[in-house]
Amino acid sequence: MASFVLPHVLHGGGPHKVVAVHGWFADRSAFDTVLPDLDGDAFQYALVDLRGYGEAKDAAGAYTTAEGAADVLALAGRLGWERCSLIGHSMGGSVVQRVLAAAPHRVRRLVGISPVPASGAGLSPEQWELFASAAHAPESRRAIIDLTTGGRRPAAWLDRMVRRSLERSDPTAFRAWLDSWALEDFEAEIDGSPVPALAVAGALDPALSADVLRATWLRRHAAATLAELSGAGHYAMDETPLELIRTVEDFLRADSGEGGPAGRDGRTGGGQDAR
Repeated sequence: MASFVLPHVLHGGGPHKVVAVHGWFADRSAFDTVLPDLDGDAFQYALVDLRGYGEAKDAAGAYTTAEGAADVLALAGRLGWERCSLIGHSMGGSVVQRVLAAAPHRVRRLVGISPVPASGAGLSPEQWELFASAAHAPESRRAIIDLTTGGRRPAAWLDRMVRRSLERSDPTAFRAWLDSWALEDFEAEIDGSPVPALAVAGALDPALSADVLRATWLRRHAAATLAELSGAGHYAMDETPLELIRTVEDFLRADSGEGGPAGRDGRTGGGQDAR
């Protein structure tokens, strides 16, 4: 039986290969807002749909971050990318850290955009009830999106984000993914990793704030950097797309000594820390 191939699109044709993994609330269309302004001469991006999302909405699976990581590695191999950089948003941040744990020699650089830590989400009982109910309750999805963007976004945008989430995710898979990214702890498998790792926090996101990422991401990745975008919440691709592109691509370019003015100790949005 042929192995499962993650549905994906390629963007750009540059020599630096990058796999981008979406979060819990969307498929690969989460990155649509940044696609027009990515540097396709320097980078080639593979944007994937995890099982249960988008073109893989009906795909069977365990819906775990470990399975997602195995799928990402299999796709990279199919593309002939023996070594590539990884970008993960929210839940996708947990998936790409799982890739790092499974095959560190294949990871060039790692980027988490409001990434779920490798230690899990640490949800309170009240938060767990809200998040678990989001599988079948649109109002819970809306409440989560509103909360994690600081309660500052227009109602029409919140409604659009909820519609996209409902249209492009399978509710059973959506609920199963929660158990994996929120509850599993694999910190020991990545602790001290020397792979350069950037965490991007949105200043308006109380759930995965810069302080949370300092206590998790920066403590586990030996070559870690933190950038905080002052105008973003949890969805920087929608909220501050140009700032996000500059922050991420400057970090990726630094691998070849081509970093721009916002390098490791530069200022991006609300500021940047070096561990």
